Amino acid sequence: MKQLVYKKAKRVRHKAPVSVRMHITKGDTIQVISGDDKGKRGTVLRVYPKTGRVTVDGVNLAKRHRRPTQTTEGGIFTFAAPLHHSKVMLIDPTTGAPTRIRRQKDADGTVERIAIKSGAAIPRTR
Repeated sequence: MKQLVYKKAKRVRHKAPVSVRMHITKGDTIQVISGDDKGKRGTVLRVYPKTGRVTVDGVNLAKRHRRPTQTTEGGIFTFAAPLHHSKVMLIDPTTGAPTRIRRQKDADGTVERIAIKSGAAIPRTR
């Protein structure tokens, strides 16, 4: 009969996270299309390209109970938690309705975002 050999499992090294190419930038006005906050509108406060998430003002609010320290007061704090970029749509500046976007290169080589519904250019506000 063969003896059992216990082998040490190899350590799995994770690859570095790849940045997600997103259609939304900081300062854009968006509308939530799914989830508890469906239909809410707000401006993008922060974009997380590595995780593909965005933080929107007044959307996906979470509460944390903080213990007081020597420098800060305690209490219940409400803050906007990040949500996935696929759950939000950009607001068309001319019609005010949520729209998909396409990208178009200008003559000088800069990439411009174009609204699908109206065809209007959406400027990047950073």
